[in-house]
Amino acid sequence: MRWILVIGFVLAGVTAAHADAIDGAWCSAKGQNLQIEGPNIRTPSGARTTGHYTRHSFAYEPPADDPEAGQLIIMEQLSEEQIRLARVKDGVTSPAEDWRRCNVTS
Repeated sequence: MRWILVIGFVLAGVTAAHADAIDGAWCSAKGQNLQIEGPNIRTPSGARTTGHYTRHSFAYEPPADDPEAGQLIIMEQLSEEQIRLARVKDGVTSPAEDWRRCNVTS
């Protein structure tokens, strides 16, 4: 049931996405980062897990040993350079955060 709600929430906002794909490295204004590769994710804490992946959205439940365990993390891609991330705990959704693609330096 929980995944049905997530999928509905994520798909409701996907219409604004005009980007290639959500895959890649994403950084928050607070200095956190995550990496999405298909259904695989490296969370901001460094944990590796899997989630529900679509081309322009991603949702996952952090593993039990993750600092964000007990929440559902939902992301939707707004553009090639921006995603919106929200956390759901006990049916309450946190204010959404905008994350950007991490700058790659050579």
